Amino acid sequence: MIHATAIVDPKAELDSSVTVGPYTVIGAGVRIGAGTSVGPHCVIEGPTTVGRDNKIFQFASLGAAPQDKKYAGEPTQLIVGDRNTIREFCTMNRGTVQDDGITALGDDNWIMAYVHLAHDCKVGNRVIMANNAQLAGHVHVGDWAILGGFTAVHQFVHIGAHSMTGLGSILFQDLPPFIMAAGNTAEARSFNLEGLKRRGFTPEQLNAVKQMYRLLYRRGLTVDQAQIEMAGLQASHPEARDTIQLMLDFLKTATRGIIR
Repeated sequence: MIHATAIVDPKAELDSSVTVGPYTVIGAGVRIGAGTSVGPHCVIEGPTTVGRDNKIFQFASLGAAPQDKKYAGEPTQLIVGDRNTIREFCTMNRGTVQDDGITALGDDNWIMAYVHLAHDCKVGNRVIMANNAQLAGHVHVGDWAILGGFTAVHQFVHIGAHSMTGLGSILFQDLPPFIMAAGNTAEARSFNLEGLKRRGFTPEQLNAVKQMYRLLYRRGLTVDQAQIEMAGLQASHPEARDTIQLMLDFLKTATRGIIR
């Protein structure tokens, strides 16, 4: 299952079902779970943990040292979950001790060619990142988010669950859940109606998201005023309490301000 031209360090741990393509290099401290395939000409450096049933295409670089001038060789990590597709020329760096030391990619993500995850990024589950989407250090991406091609995200920005960016978007501030944004610099355009329908959101949940979008972007309210109004929506939309709470929790923890 390991091509004769691949180089696998004796201190790497690969499940017996892992396949490794020609000329790939896997270093010490790398652990790869069952069913994962690693294509040709990849480099995976440790400490890195890769879960089960991932498909890593040719020329990917995972687990390299962070591109941070403060990095001094500390034993930080990259952790990749299960069932991810990682396409050609993707780069994912380990974390730094200035954060929690971990760069993490969750489960069931679709990561297209030339995507970059910088140090200390946290990407959730079922995220789609189109070609050349680029995350600077310490960026967090929520579940089900979709980043359009050539999206660039400033360090420490948080991107909410079920949000979406258009082609070539530049994000300097946090993007709330459910919101669609585009432009340089990115501005809110609408809410992700079609995506939410496909994920089974009920009419009441969709109506709550629509109301929250209007409060944030159409009523001329401050973010604090919008949050007060959103809290009131939970009483009138009991089936959407969790949906509304997701937005409220995000707004309470936003540190860079939100895209308006």
